[in-house]
Amino acid sequence: MTGSDDSVDFALAAYREEGVWTVEELTHDHLGDVDSLATALRRFPGDGGALGLVAVDEDFFLIVRVAGAHTRVLLSDVSAAQAYELAGSALDFLGLPIDDEDDDDQVPAGDLELLADLGMAAMDLGVLLDDDELYPDEMLSDVATQLGFGELFDDLVGLTSA
Repeated sequence: MTGSDDSVDFALAAYREEGVWTVEELTHDHLGDVDSLATALRRFPGDGGALGLVAVDEDFFLIVRVAGAHTRVLLSDVSAAQAYELAGSALDFLGLPIDDEDDDDQVPAGDLELLADLGMAAMDLGVLLDDDELYPDEMLSDVATQLGFGELFDDLVGLTSA
């Protein structure tokens, strides 16, 4: 398994206070596993908790949402757990085994409802995850846009043109 900082495309925290979204970069030392990421997210003061949005190696993404002691997780592709420690820790957190079978299908795991109260229904998230033409950064950009901080997200990850 790899866990090097080089494989992380970006890691962001997003939180909303009084209806206004803030998006900040997370340091790579918080990305070893879901628990470390959740601990880092708890320091942000969001009204409904904070979101961690992590894209790795243009291969998969992880969304972690913390609110108080409660942590919710969505991994975009369970097969990533074979190669990446962060994805493996997401499956561990979810209580799911790492599947050693080589499967080309992208299968998500976790809580599709974790963004519903923020404006993205589980069905919409499921449809997005089924689009195998999109890269993880594009999927997360769509999520950010649905939730209301798309421009901030795109600026930070470099998806906006100059």
